[in-house]
Parts: sequence; structure tokens; C-alpha cells
Amino acid sequence: MIKSKIIHPELLGILAKCGHKTKILIADANYSFVTNSSPAAEIIYLNFAPGMLASTDVLAGVSEMINIESASMMAWPAEFNNTIIEDYKPLLANDIVIDYLDRPDFYSAVKSNDTLLVIATGEQRRFANILLTVGVVF
Repeated sequence: MIKSKIIHPELLGILAKCGHKTKILIADANYSFVTNSSPAAEIIYLNFAPGMLASTDVLAGVSEMINIESASMMAWPAEFNNTIIEDYKPLLANDIVIDYLDRPDFYSAVKSNDTLLVIATGEQRRFANILLTVGVVF
């Protein structure tokens, strides 16, 4: 039995394949997992029901398994109150700066061959997608 926060076999296997600069998308329930992902990416479906599993829970677990070099999110409209950003920040190292990409650039980044993993969550908040870049192991 594995003694870590993550025990999902496929997720562990794919995380083990990630090297420096590999991209991992933690996607909210509104994201089009198949059509807006790299054809090379593995999709892990953790979206059991609306609100289950929250993207913050997934980020907390993944961030304990890998070093995160950087993160990107899709920019949201100025009038939209994106509450998830304040939940993500404490889960990332203090030196991680989140880049905000416009929609086409975000989709292009996710469709890149560098994206190895897409984790589909049941996160119901909009604009909760976060693209992580794997860092080096110190």
C-alpha cells in the first residue's frame, strides 16, 4: 500500500513520467477535456459528480508529489469575481507567479505536446483551470 496523499494508480504512473518542463492541466468541470487537450496527453477523470473532486484538492495533492516551476490560468473578464485564485495561491510555493493567458493562448498552451496530463475535476467554479509546469527536483 502506498503511503502518500495520492493513491490513484494511473495518476501516480503518469506523474512519475513527468519530467522538467512537462505540463499538467487541472481542469474544471466546464473544460472540454478531449477537444482542448494535447493528443499526447493522458486524461484522468476525477470528476465523479458536480463539486467532486474539487480542483483545490487535486492541486494540493499534486503539489506534494512534484515540484511546480510555474502556473498559468486563463484570464477571466474584469467583471467576473474569480474566487478560486485565492484558494490556489496558498497551495503554490511563494515564488510561483501565475501567468494569465487569453483564451486562445491558454488553449494553445494546453494543446502543446509538452502537456502530458489532464486531470478532469468536478470543480464547478468557472475559470478554475490551472496549467502547471513541472520543475526540477532539488
